Formats: sequence, C-alpha cells, structure tokens
Amino acid sequence: MTRQSGHSSVLGLETGLEVLQPATLILDAIGVAAFAATGALTAARKDMDITGFALLAIVTGVGGGTLRDLLLGITPVGWVGDPFAVFLCIAVAALTYAFYGRLQKMQKAIVWCDALGLALFSVTGAKLALTAGAAPVVACAMGVVTATFGGIIRDVLSAEVPLILRREIYATASLLGAAVFVTLRALALPVELALAGGFIAAFALRGLAIVNGWSLPGKASGQHKD
Repeated sequence: MTRQSGHSSVLGLETGLEVLQPATLILDAIGVAAFAATGALTAARKDMDITGFALLAIVTGVGGGTLRDLLLGITPVGWVGDPFAVFLCIAVAALTYAFYGRLQKMQKAIVWCDALGLALFSVTGAKLALTAGAAPVVACAMGVVTATFGGIIRDVLSAEVPLILRREIYATASLLGAAVFVTLRALALPVELALAGGFIAAFALRGLAIVNGWSLPGKASGQHKD
C-alpha cells in the first residue's frame, strides 16, 4: 500500500508522516551536505566539470533516501515533494568547485565527510522507517540503505569500486548505528537520545576503522590487506 505524505519537510528528506523534531531536521541537513561534499570532492579528484560536481553531489546526497522511500512505498519521494535537498547539494558542489584549490590538501576530508554522512543517515533512515510502520529489522535495513546507496552510485559513476564492496568496516558501522537507534527506541528512550546513541555508535566504529586501518577478512585470504 502506498503511503501518501501530507506535506514534505523543509529538507525534502522526511515526509509528513509525523511532526519532525528540530534535531532530525538538523541531522538531515548535515547528512545531505556531508554526503554531497564527498560527491563533489570525488568529482574534483576525477577532474570533472561543474556538471559532474553537481551530479555526483546530488546522487550522493539524496540517492540513499530515494531508494529507501521507494522501498517503503512513501510518495512522493522526499526531494520530489520538496527539492531543498537538491538545492543544498548543488550549493555544496558549487562551493567545492569554486574553492577546490584550497581543498587539495584535504583529501582525507572525503573519507571523514563520508563517515559523518554514514552515521547520520543510518539513524535518520531507520527513524523514518519506524515512523512509516516498518518492523525493527526492516528499519535497520532501511538505515543501511539510506546511508550507503548514495555512495554506491557515486563510486560507480566515478569508476571506483564502491566502499560497501571492499573489505572496509562500512556497512557494518551503519548497521550498528541503526540497530542501536532501534533498540533504544524499543526501550522507550526519547528520540533525541536514541538518535545520538546510534550516531555515536556508527561514527565511532567507522572512525576507529579509518584511523586504525581495520578491515574485514577477505574470503580468499583472511590475512591480506589492501
């Protein structure tokens, strides 16, 4: 059954399924901007033109939320009902394009922006799924979809192996964050605390993996590292 939203949020990410808390709106905005930045920085590394910057920023910023909404039967898809998120992605792309000369020494920014977006979308994606009436397990899956699918599109379009297909601790971190959020909500904790708990769990695990070079063992050679 298709769920119709009464009105979109100002970010075009959540729907009119509930009255949204300011914390969720802020997290959504930061998540979109963070992922859009990874798309724009990837475009810069690939020496694309301004159109490439905008395209990668948009698909990275809203790609995961788009698939989540389609799977949950939420219409219209967030950014279709309110294109603010798309405008935010374009703004991030334009700023990156204009000031990339000052950002060339900040290649690690791609990884950390991606980690920030991953953690944020893991919890906000799971939150929207619960609000839409999804079961806890499905909500966790939707958190992972929201957090990872935009990055998959970005990497495919830029001719790179998606992070989720490498032995990076990536989807695992997203799943942890979504699961912590869903568990805390099941324990009747306030949504703000549940969001914070899930975000911290996902970002901490992903951050530790980045800093320490952690990765999951490969099937062919458990001892080999990239």
